[in-house]
Amino acid sequence: MGGIQLSHLILLLVVFNVAGLAVTLGDNSTDSYWLLRVKSELIDPARVLENWSPRAHLCRWNGVTCSDDHSHILGLNLSGSGLSGSLSSEFGRLTSLEVLDLSSNSLTGSIPSDLGQLQNIRILLLYTNLLSGKIPAEIGLLKKLQVIRIGDNMLTGEITPAIGNLPQLRVLGLAYCQFNGSIPIEIGNLKHLISLDLQNNSLSGLIPEEIHGCEELEIFAGSNNQLQGDIPSSMGLLKSLQILNLANNSLSGSIPVSFSRLSNLKYLNLLGNELSGEIPSELNDLVQLEMLDLSENNLSGTISLLNSQLKNLQALVLYNNALTGSIPTNFCLKDSNLQQVLLARNKLSGNFPLELLNCSSLQQLDLSDNSFEGDLPSLLEKLQNLKDLALNNNSFTGTLPPEIGNLSNLENLFLFDNMFTGGIPVEIGKLQKLSIIYLYDNQMSGHIPRELTNCSSLAEIDFFGNHFTGSIPATIGKLKNLVLLHLRQNYLSGPIPPSLGYCERLQLLALADNKLSGSLPPTFRFLAKLSTVTLYNNSFQGPLPTSLFLLKNLKIINFSHNRFSGSIFPLSGSNALTALDLTNNSFSGPIPSRLAMSRNLGRVRLAHNHLTGDIPSVFGQFTKLKFLDLSFNNLSGGLPSELSSCRKLDHLLLNNNQFTGTIPPWLGSLQELGELDISSNNFSGTVPAELGNCSRLLKLSLHRNTLFGEIPREIGNLTSLNVLTLHRNNLSGSIPSTIQQCKKLFELRLSENFLTGSIPTELGRLTDLQVILDLSKNLFSGEIPSSLGNLVKLERLNLSSNQLEGEVPRPLEKLTSLHMLNLSYNHLQGQLPPSFSGFPVSSFLGDANLCGPPLLACSKSVGRRKKQLSNTEVVGIIMVIVFSSTLICLAMLYIMFRIWCHWRENSISSAGGGGGGTEQRREGGKWVYGDEKRRNSEYWKVNSMQLVSSQDKPKSATACIFHLQMDSEAM
Repeated sequence: MGGIQLSHLILLLVVFNVAGLAVTLGDNSTDSYWLLRVKSELIDPARVLENWSPRAHLCRWNGVTCSDDHSHILGLNLSGSGLSGSLSSEFGRLTSLEVLDLSSNSLTGSIPSDLGQLQNIRILLLYTNLLSGKIPAEIGLLKKLQVIRIGDNMLTGEITPAIGNLPQLRVLGLAYCQFNGSIPIEIGNLKHLISLDLQNNSLSGLIPEEIHGCEELEIFAGSNNQLQGDIPSSMGLLKSLQILNLANNSLSGSIPVSFSRLSNLKYLNLLGNELSGEIPSELNDLVQLEMLDLSENNLSGTISLLNSQLKNLQALVLYNNALTGSIPTNFCLKDSNLQQVLLARNKLSGNFPLELLNCSSLQQLDLSDNSFEGDLPSLLEKLQNLKDLALNNNSFTGTLPPEIGNLSNLENLFLFDNMFTGGIPVEIGKLQKLSIIYLYDNQMSGHIPRELTNCSSLAEIDFFGNHFTGSIPATIGKLKNLVLLHLRQNYLSGPIPPSLGYCERLQLLALADNKLSGSLPPTFRFLAKLSTVTLYNNSFQGPLPTSLFLLKNLKIINFSHNRFSGSIFPLSGSNALTALDLTNNSFSGPIPSRLAMSRNLGRVRLAHNHLTGDIPSVFGQFTKLKFLDLSFNNLSGGLPSELSSCRKLDHLLLNNNQFTGTIPPWLGSLQELGELDISSNNFSGTVPAELGNCSRLLKLSLHRNTLFGEIPREIGNLTSLNVLTLHRNNLSGSIPSTIQQCKKLFELRLSENFLTGSIPTELGRLTDLQVILDLSKNLFSGEIPSSLGNLVKLERLNLSSNQLEGEVPRPLEKLTSLHMLNLSYNHLQGQLPPSFSGFPVSSFLGDANLCGPPLLACSKSVGRRKKQLSNTEVVGIIMVIVFSSTLICLAMLYIMFRIWCHWRENSISSAGGGGGGTEQRREGGKWVYGDEKRRNSEYWKVNSMQLVSSQDKPKSATACIFHLQMDSEAM
């Protein structure tokens, strides 16, 4: 019993002690408990929360702010503490909290709805974390909330209308999230809202008219969303508005005239929308305006801004519109603060606006991509503060005024794509701050002045596409900051100055398309940062300096169309190479395997040199290689199987070498291949059927090899093929009918093979054939298919030197684009189509039975008879002719016998008369004497048809038939 009473007494003392402790600590003990619960859900690698412990007083914990009497927690600031983990719902237990700042951490998860219990919260900052999910509607319960910034997170969903239930809210920051939907109309309930930041979300729909209810709004940032429709004119009621940014949306309609009431507006940005109409002149009433950006819209009309009221305007940005006319005369005031005038990509015209010369404070002037013309005024020197001058893509003419050298603050000069003439004034050398000078695409001439190299700040020089002559200034090495030197397509001559090697920051060197000569200076080895060098179309010669191997940052090399010789090994030192073009030089020796170290190499062009040896097998390591051109060299051996690893190859050109072996089937695994040319080599074997797997192939050239066998049916799988050339091989068999599937073919050459069979009618379905169809010098037989008449685009057709027979089909008359035709050396017959009369006779040589222009005319009757008589009828006619000829011969023999007998009687009678002297007789009332009689009786004729000479005896009836046939054919 006593033990029970003692335990009761101990329990009572504990209860009294705990109660006393609670009285001593007030609510602090509760807050510390919940904070420790919060800590348990956070990850604290920086140990910011290390002193959050019952051993330390709560008010001394990091980030904690207590009330003056230390009885409550008023604030918790852990911004930028490197915390991660989730946002604990236990924060809702800190009911006395007024400020909660957890910004700039890595917190994840959603915003807990329990935060709606923080009835005293005034400032809630959760921006720049990794929070996701939606804004809880319970946020609307925080009646004392003045500032909420939860942007720069991964929050989604719509903006909750409960935001409109926060009567004291002054700052709403929801930028840089993934919110969608429209701006809630309840936003108009926030009468004390000063800042509304909604930019960089996916908000759509209209800007609500109710926004005018935010009477104290000073900042509205809604840029980079998908807002649509007109800008509500009610925004003109926001009298306190200072910053309005609605850039990069899909707003349309015109700029509201009501904006003229925004008397406090300093920043107006509407760029990147679909606004149209004219710029309201009422905007001139915005006397506080400092920055106006209306660029990248569809605004039209003239510029009517900048009268005497806009004295505070510093930046006017109107580029990418459809503004017309000239710049108004009152554009620039003498006391103007205007620093930026950006009017590029409009339709402005006229001479250089002299009104701009009054803007002495002007730092950036961009009039590019307009239609300005005329000369540049020498008074341009008045713009002493000018840093950037962009007049490119206009129609300015004349020479550059020497006074341009007085723009002592000029840094960037863009005058390209105009019609400037003359030389570069030597005064340009006074511009010590000049960093970029672009004069390309003009008509300037003369020498590049040595004085230009006095511009010690120059980083980029681009004089492409002019008529500059002379040499590159020998003092070019003074430009220690030079990064880009582009002098392509001029008439520069002489060698590259050795001092160029001292421009050690140079990254891009473009000297192509000039008349430069000599060899590369050894000082090139100092250009350690050189990334791109193009020297093509010059007259450089000699071997490359071996020191080029030291240039480890080279990415693009183009030395093509020069006279370089020796080894290409010095160019293989960089592992960063992406493109190498040495076409049309005199390089010799093997291709260095060292190139394989450049794993990013995408283009290799070594054509038209004297390279020897094999293709290095290490080329299979070029997994990014797209273009390989080794044509017109002396390379030999077979194709290394390692090339099958180059799966991105789209151009493989190996023609005109001495490669041997068979065409490897693995070529069919190169699915990206668009051009394959291995012609003019010594390849043998068959055409592999696997090539049919290269479904993107546009050009397949296998001609001038010793390939044999049939054309594989799989060739029909190449449905994108434009060019197929297989001529000058030993191919046999027929043309596969599957070729009709290559409907995009516009060039087909199969000549000089041993192809047999008839020409397939399916060729008539290749209606895109245009360049040529060449089937000549094969063994094709049968007739020319009429379906070839469907090839109405065809320009050249060659079917010569085959065994074709029959007539030329009439449908070929539809080939009206044909300008070369060759049907010679076949067995064709009949009349040519009339449309073929314009082709030369050589087009039909060797076809003896063809007739009609341009050949001899055809006999219509013979033509008709040949068309109408059958074989049986022809045999019957021959028998009739034989029988008739026999009767005629017998009749003639009888007549001749009777004449001879009569002659004998007369001779005997004359002799019996005893008269001597000259032999004579009377025939038909005329006396005929010896020789004359012999001459007149030399030939016997019947119906003008020669039968047999009087000097010869008729031998048989066959001879008569022969003569009759010959004369019939002649007739």
